[in-house]
Amino acid sequence: MPTLTIDGIEVTVPDKTNLIEAAKMVGAEIPHYCYHPGLSVAGNCRMCLVEIEKAPKLAIGCFTPCQEGMVVHTSTEKVLQARKDVLEFLLINHPLDCPVCDQAGECWLQIYYMKHGQYESRMMEDKIKKHKKATAIGPTVTLDQERCILCARCVRFCDEISKTSELGIFNRGNHAELDVFPGKELNNKYSGNVVDICPVGALTDRDFRFQCRVWYLDTQDSICPGCSRGCNIQVHYNLDRPHHAEGRRVLRLKPRFNPEVNKYWICDEGRYGYKFIDDESRILMPQVMRNGGMEFVSWDEALKASAEKIKASIPEELGVLASPQLTNEELYLIRKLFVEELGATQVEFRVPPKEEGYSDDYLVKADKNPNTKGAEEIGLAVGSAEEILKAAAEKKLSALVIFVHNLVNSGLDDSLVKAALEGVETLIFIGSNFSDTSEKANVILPSATYAEKSGTFANSEGRVQRIHEAVPPLGESLPEWQILNELARALGLDWDYQGTEHIFAELAKDVPAFANLTYEILGDQGQTLGYVPPAEEEALVEHGELEAVRAT
Repeated sequence: MPTLTIDGIEVTVPDKTNLIEAAKMVGAEIPHYCYHPGLSVAGNCRMCLVEIEKAPKLAIGCFTPCQEGMVVHTSTEKVLQARKDVLEFLLINHPLDCPVCDQAGECWLQIYYMKHGQYESRMMEDKIKKHKKATAIGPTVTLDQERCILCARCVRFCDEISKTSELGIFNRGNHAELDVFPGKELNNKYSGNVVDICPVGALTDRDFRFQCRVWYLDTQDSICPGCSRGCNIQVHYNLDRPHHAEGRRVLRLKPRFNPEVNKYWICDEGRYGYKFIDDESRILMPQVMRNGGMEFVSWDEALKASAEKIKASIPEELGVLASPQLTNEELYLIRKLFVEELGATQVEFRVPPKEEGYSDDYLVKADKNPNTKGAEEIGLAVGSAEEILKAAAEKKLSALVIFVHNLVNSGLDDSLVKAALEGVETLIFIGSNFSDTSEKANVILPSATYAEKSGTFANSEGRVQRIHEAVPPLGESLPEWQILNELARALGLDWDYQGTEHIFAELAKDVPAFANLTYEILGDQGQTLGYVPPAEEEALVEHGELEAVRAT
């Protein structure tokens, strides 16, 4: 581990660390375009030039490994002039698109020009124009060749991460341009990531294009609910300008770095799977069947009607289909209410999908639920979905509570589903969006989406991670944990959960796999099930008992 000095500050770094990463450790920023920590080093933008004592010329920080005793300066007069010169070259043919460019506000050409450029332009001739302007090069990405600074990040991403190699840089000199290879389009499962890593506005997202200026967006950390990988994301939303994007609040999802889960990337399936949050199919108010039709009612009326139907069902006549789309906190309350308090013997969360989900050997999992692992650990598999539906079809159930699932579009037998939904006396549906299943319900309780509530998911590898409320629940919808809390009170139980942290603390005491976990320990990148605090781990290692405890 070499020790070096950067801008007068001594720092020790791991072997093979480059100067850009080392500078971050001492709070110094070395500007760069082509370098990305998740990709190979290209060294072609020359923006990251630094001065190293005893070196004959300036060196690029991305390609220069730290060495013992090295003395580096990142902001000398010579370095600052070099950056200004590099920016001048990069901007020679760059179009004045800033007012209409989606990247405006988060463009590194703009940012670095204000920090390091601000020169008097010497380019009087017409800029070279390139033929692809606002051209769709695939289902998700638009290309503006004139804006490209040839950093080649996108080319390396397609070669090294997606391994699909659709992009390349063609021609030479002033006429060099980014494009797709002849006969190809940018259509891989991770194509949206090239927009994230493009430092300028050359590659923009067709889904987000012209929807909202980025400076109107707020962000909130969350977890992608698209599969059991649990990729870390940021939800980008706008609450103050309903005239943008047809009133949609959530406007895009971006990957959030987590070295243990998804590194810097997310798949397109998860990236563009947010539309249901503000979709017209959202359930906005509670509804109850009256006089042969569904009527909008208050929450008090809906909860009272639900409680009456549930009370009238002896434990053997009550079925519950929970969902691995729900948080650990909500699944725990389902177990506590329906299994422990009401004694229900037919409770399940697993419903087979209509078709097996797509998966790959990188990020995407076939299981399209974010919390199957959590549901398994909490212990909600009391029966089976097929057995519950058979009981309903044979009129052995008087009440069936369904969370989220659309059974009509599942892998269960269609005739069995139809018979069950028609055979049960009372069907209570708790979910965020209308579906073929909700249409059969006697009581509908609107719930919040993952972007409208807080809680935790446990991914397929057992990493427990937090989600946070980005936007308020739409209409009168409520998070499922709050619905369950109020339903328990309507059933005469003395429940008074004030928030998800309260529920998680109780869960951690009752479910062994979650022992020792708290929201503070989870932090912003999660912690694995079976977590052992450092002090206890040290003692267990000393006595040779750590592996046995983890196995338990």
